[in-house]
Amino acid sequence: MRLSIPLAAFAAGMTALALVGCSTTAEIDSSGSEADGSVTLYSGRDETLVQPLIDLFEEQSGISVEVRYGNTAELGALLLEEGDRTPAQVFLSQDAGALGALSNAGLFATLPAETTDAVPAGFTSTDDTWVGVTGRARVIAYDQQQLSAEEVPASVDSFTEPEWSGRVGIAPTNASFQAFVTAYRVLNGEDAADKWVADLAANKPQIFDNNRAILAAVNEGVVDVGLINHYYWFAQAAETGAENMRAQLSYPEAGDAGSIVNVTGAGVLTGAATDADALALVDFLVSAEAQQYFVDETFEYPLRPGVDAPAGLPALDSLVNPDLDLADLESLAETQSLLGKHGLI
Repeated sequence: MRLSIPLAAFAAGMTALALVGCSTTAEIDSSGSEADGSVTLYSGRDETLVQPLIDLFEEQSGISVEVRYGNTAELGALLLEEGDRTPAQVFLSQDAGALGALSNAGLFATLPAETTDAVPAGFTSTDDTWVGVTGRARVIAYDQQQLSAEEVPASVDSFTEPEWSGRVGIAPTNASFQAFVTAYRVLNGEDAADKWVADLAANKPQIFDNNRAILAAVNEGVVDVGLINHYYWFAQAAETGAENMRAQLSYPEAGDAGSIVNVTGAGVLTGAATDADALALVDFLVSAEAQQYFVDETFEYPLRPGVDAPAGLPALDSLVNPDLDLADLESLAETQSLLGKHGLI
């Protein structure tokens, strides 16, 4: 079931949770005294991507999974509204920002060290309330019939210049774009972020619903460049051949706010702190088998050591911004307010 909860509701909820951010989290009981052979998952990732993996988990574990699908912002708003009454036991998020914000509200239990230790520090929570599952790099898709690789800016700051008016595609309601803007705020400060968003909005960007639509627009010559996650391009290239695509990829320079590596991730809700089935699902998501699934099917970076990234991707550590702690991407409410202030959402 796909939800329809406005982003404004999530922003309002995030503002409210800032007032209760010191809530206490429960400790996971790894003995799982309340396992009953079923688990309820709220997934902020697409059904077409996630359901085959859920089916595999059910087959291997014998645990049935009831999944409620929606985008990350919608489900974040729903979790805040439901609070302790939520039927959700596990939340799978599209980005680290929503995970951090919900963790601050005290909605996640603390995971066992053996779960969070499966992923290197820097790609998971600093307090063990959620664990990173996959990595996704922010990139610039460009129309090679209009631009050479050398003509693509190395920094997203360039896209506020007059020469790029009307030529840039963005998806401001998308969680990944909002996480990027949050990173811009964290790295460059609130004043700089306010100016950048204002200038970008004034530069008449073309607005799309999601990364996939942006990539299609670049491929069709509708826009010259678009800000997306890397794996959309790799998935398209695997289907059609990179040589048949107008859209090509450029990676912003290391350290630029546009070059962040965000993560998907999962947490166990406090009400399921003693449920072994919930923990089993999270452990499965960071298992070598599931990580390989994401490599093969979604072209995302695996986070578990020993699983190789998809062919053709730059080394993950070459893209990571050392000045950015993913835990700092939690302030989604402020980012959504900023985007709303300048008319982008």
